[in-house]
Amino acid sequence: MNNTLENMEEILDHHICGFHQFVLTPTVHLNYVSHNLCEMLGVQQDELLDDRTDLYLQMVHPADREKYSDFTKKIIQTEQALTGEYRLVKKDGTMIHVRDTVTPKRQEDGTLIGNSVLTDITDIKKENDDLQFLNETVPCGFLKYTCEKQPRITYINPKMIEFLRFPKAKSGEMDYLEMYKSNIFLMIPMEERRRFSKYLNRVFSADVPIAGDMTLLRCDGTRVHIFGWVTKCINEQGEAEFQSVCIDITERYQARKMSESKRYLQALTDVYDKIFEFNLDANTVKCLHCEAGSCFKRFESIAMQIEDALEKWLIASVDAEQQDNVRRFFKDFCQKRLNGVDGKPPKITYKARSNDNTIKQYTGVFIKVDESVSFYCCREIKETADSVELKAENDRLKGTMRDLVMQFSDGIAAFEVSPEGLVKPLYATENVCEFFGYTKEEWLPLTERFTPVENFVANSEVPYENFAKLLRNGEAEFAYFDYQSETERKMKAICSEKEPNANTSRYVMLYPVEGQSEVGKPALPENRTVSIRTFGYFDVFVGDTPIAFRNKKSKELFALLVDRKGGYVTSEEAISFLWEDESANTLTLSRYRKVALRLKSTLEEYGISDIVEAVDGKRRIVMDKVECDLYNYLSGKEEYSQLFKGSYLTNYSWGETTLGELVNNQK
Repeated sequence: MNNTLENMEEILDHHICGFHQFVLTPTVHLNYVSHNLCEMLGVQQDELLDDRTDLYLQMVHPADREKYSDFTKKIIQTEQALTGEYRLVKKDGTMIHVRDTVTPKRQEDGTLIGNSVLTDITDIKKENDDLQFLNETVPCGFLKYTCEKQPRITYINPKMIEFLRFPKAKSGEMDYLEMYKSNIFLMIPMEERRRFSKYLNRVFSADVPIAGDMTLLRCDGTRVHIFGWVTKCINEQGEAEFQSVCIDITERYQARKMSESKRYLQALTDVYDKIFEFNLDANTVKCLHCEAGSCFKRFESIAMQIEDALEKWLIASVDAEQQDNVRRFFKDFCQKRLNGVDGKPPKITYKARSNDNTIKQYTGVFIKVDESVSFYCCREIKETADSVELKAENDRLKGTMRDLVMQFSDGIAAFEVSPEGLVKPLYATENVCEFFGYTKEEWLPLTERFTPVENFVANSEVPYENFAKLLRNGEAEFAYFDYQSETERKMKAICSEKEPNANTSRYVMLYPVEGQSEVGKPALPENRTVSIRTFGYFDVFVGDTPIAFRNKKSKELFALLVDRKGGYVTSEEAISFLWEDESANTLTLSRYRKVALRLKSTLEEYGISDIVEAVDGKRRIVMDKVECDLYNYLSGKEEYSQLFKGSYLTNYSWGETTLGELVNNQK
């Protein structure tokens, strides 16, 4: 069979872009020119063919002729296929950028022939020139990276290199830039990686850009705070890629954090005797606040190395028998092994020498400011004047309202309300602090200053309008979830009448409304089969009865457990989904525990609490106790193959990751 193409000449002339053939033995010249190349340059064939000289070289841009000559010399020396880029000047004077791929072959007579194919890359070069203009005129970092599970950086501009402080690679030393290019997650702090990965998945599946701010790790170990956006594009190879543009907002971020820290620090100084700033990134500690006679006064606001400061000053003052325990406490903190119980800040109690050279009892606590900075706050354990005054106020209030408290009292609180709408709590029992959404540690600073009512009640699940009604009318009712009995209840609040000058303390008493704990509780259906719908909007049914989740976050938590398909979800993971823009801290952990209790209570109301299993704070759904369209579809059985119609957990943006997987599996 003769496989020779009869129309080879036509293919070379018209269908292979810019095809021509060189004779690469001296003198270099063209011995074949395609019609395609002539059209590209606007010339006739005889204007490029000459056995005595290289007429094609005359078409190369003068500034690129030396590069072109070096390119041909390298082909002759190596006799290997090579690709180069240069500019050509057309007959009409216009310029084009080309990518030239030459494949050499030596003939039987020893002549070296080069077959060349040109690609016009003018448009791509123009885009790159525009990008270069952006690089030089706008202080933005720019990145291109692949859409793989572990994205690789394919382009990084000089400004981004400057942001991340990559050093120039020296001979014999590691090239950090190339190492980071192989995996973009190397520049993402560990605590930010899940959020960044989730954003990439959302951009890829929804094909819409996302903007926001986040923290990056510089090559020198410090952190840079950037604002930017991520979008998905198609590159010149026709492949999907991510592109990011960002600006450095570190100074603005630090200024804001400093302002917040100053306000926070001012509140803490009213409670603690000494406050130290631990910066784990810089490995420094400095005294921010201490008593007038303290030995730390002369070192105030001076950064010291953590190891030196601990041994010479902090631990040296501790009672000898307790020094090892205190040393271990600080060591564990510095190595990030110190976790508070139930999300609470880590604490320690110890004896130490005071300013008057006597041994006294102290308590210390680490309060997290951000991922690298924490405040170590300590104070002497004693009956302070403030606590005596608070106790006296407590006794006075109990005396004033003794008759009511004896009849009913789930909690009591006293507030001073100003005409400007500012409130300062004077006293509250612990369960009232929780009702307003505060821990005991968070409540104490509030007793020292006035706060706008809107801000004061922001952490409560009850709307501000209800509190305003309480102050205006003197009484109001609130629905709340009692976390000790783990049931829904109703609370009535009675507010004392306003004094004539409207600027004195007003007293609020909270008590349960009798017989309300069972109101609204659904009758348990006889058929306890649990059916879960994930394709479309998320809903759960017990028999034919839909579960009426009274808290949207508890419903979202249940949806997250379903999405995990029987795998355990930790508190930190759940928080990253339920409150995407907040990290796991004391406040969010407290919110999460309340959400989890609400979910438990709701499932118990319907008699199906066994479908969720909790172990050491981690939760999972027991798959074999529910019917779920997602699980049926993933089983691969033919009767379920048509369940998925292209939508999944429409209520929740984080469901797009699984949606993308379902769409890919459907192809």
